[in-house]
Amino acid sequence: MAAKWTPDSWRKRPVDQMPDYPDADAVAAVEARLASFPPLVFAGEARRLTAKLAEVAAGRGFLLQGGDCAESFAEHKADNIRDFFRVFLQMAVVLTYAASQPVVKVGRIAGQFAKPRSTPSERIGEVELPSYRGDIINDIAFDEAGRVPDPVRMSMAYRQSAATLNLLRAFATGGFAGLDNVRQWMLSFVETSPQAARYQALADRILEALDFMRACGVDAESSYEIRTTDLYTSHEALLLGYEQALTRIDSISGDWYATSGHMLWVGDRTRQRDHGHVEFCRGIRNPIGVKIGPSITPDELMRLIDVLNPADEPGRLTLISRFGADRIEALLPPLVRAVSREGRSVVWSCDPMHGNTIKAATGFKTRPFDRILAEVDHFFSVHRAEGTHAGGLHVEMTGQNVTECTGGAREITEERLSDRYHTHCDPRLNAEQAIEMSFLVAENLRTERRVRNGGLAASA
Repeated sequence: MAAKWTPDSWRKRPVDQMPDYPDADAVAAVEARLASFPPLVFAGEARRLTAKLAEVAAGRGFLLQGGDCAESFAEHKADNIRDFFRVFLQMAVVLTYAASQPVVKVGRIAGQFAKPRSTPSERIGEVELPSYRGDIINDIAFDEAGRVPDPVRMSMAYRQSAATLNLLRAFATGGFAGLDNVRQWMLSFVETSPQAARYQALADRILEALDFMRACGVDAESSYEIRTTDLYTSHEALLLGYEQALTRIDSISGDWYATSGHMLWVGDRTRQRDHGHVEFCRGIRNPIGVKIGPSITPDELMRLIDVLNPADEPGRLTLISRFGADRIEALLPPLVRAVSREGRSVVWSCDPMHGNTIKAATGFKTRPFDRILAEVDHFFSVHRAEGTHAGGLHVEMTGQNVTECTGGAREITEERLSDRYHTHCDPRLNAEQAIEMSFLVAENLRTERRVRNGGLAASA
């Protein structure tokens, strides 16, 4: 029998990747204020997301999850949020058209402020300071005072998340996301991209279909699905005091929900079954993700699933694999077979970013685009071979014209990384690379659809 869960039961467990605040009373005061603030998201929204992810787990949809590596206070601008939303809509419409299935859109946004780090400190020259752990904890500037964890930053992150959510909801329901605007989502710097022609051809086919539907009496004004979209938020549940402060009992179901975001995930560094992060996530009713990397074994994975989803609720658990292009073909199949053998319901998603990070000769951390695409291809190949559904994609990307990942249609070289290297932590796909990736995934989804339809035809 599992011990009784409470929102603070994680405090009795070991925790990794948590900041060492110098003033415990100040932390308690900020957490108490946060506990009195309104929720950022609502239990009913989280339940709807779980229901949609249940469809993905059953092979009747696809999860697109993406956004910034780490949100920042300095880059919180309406144009940046809008440009992310535009690119995300483009990616989603490419995938929806290819799969002929719903695409569940979940942003790494409005809460993705804390970051795990491989080392507790970093050194520049003769100076060694605590590592930057995200704007919700300390400052990116290499400064002794700024690197001290400051609990007031939790309140700043809350208010930025609220403002971001407000704008996203307006974009999603105010007409901007309507399919009639499919051409207008193209960003100006992408218009000269090799991907632009492919996207415009797709947009033309969608608009022709809309013209046909209008002729039949169906238009944007009469169809909610055509004029709006659903966008959910997600982030890594890393700073547990912040998460606990925003965890509330749902008045309808009586269940506990984290109201900091619709979906939370546990990182590969904090997924120990007997530690605080898994303890916290096992008790909330939001859909949960778990990053799984090269160190996990099939037995460990099954025990983790037992802790986080003991009732095997469809849509509750998403497994986000992050192995690297050169290791996924060997390491993913045993995990898929173990889950299939036990008949467990999960969404299988691919994070092709974290396992393909390298340091360029110029000193910049980067991710080669060809390795990212290779991991995605291998992910789909493994699931086709195992007869399971490749259900999702999890990427770090931005709507900005950055040069952080090498390769892509414009062939960004290591020498060009310094042109527009703006990330606060890890390198992100720029808008053009993100759209290019969506077309690759679209080809895999078409293949999966042909296999599925062929199988149905054969059985008939």
